[in-house]
Amino acid sequence: MEAYEFLLKHSKELSEKYPVKYLAIIGNEVAAISNSTHEAYKKVKAKYPDKKVHISYMPTPEEVNILI
Repeated sequence: MEAYEFLLKHSKELSEKYPVKYLAIIGNEVAAISNSTHEAYKKVKAKYPDKKVHISYMPTPEEVNILI
């Protein structure tokens, strides 16, 4: 739940910084960034094999404004 709350709180700034990317979130931290879910998952599991990870696609800032 912590990752979900982190994404809600920071969605606008994350979409500006990482548009059209997949973010691997652990707790309240961006642990990996990639162009695909699979690659983001592989990156984060290599660093943090025992941590629970949340993968999220970051839309463009324009898409975020439509969603909010």
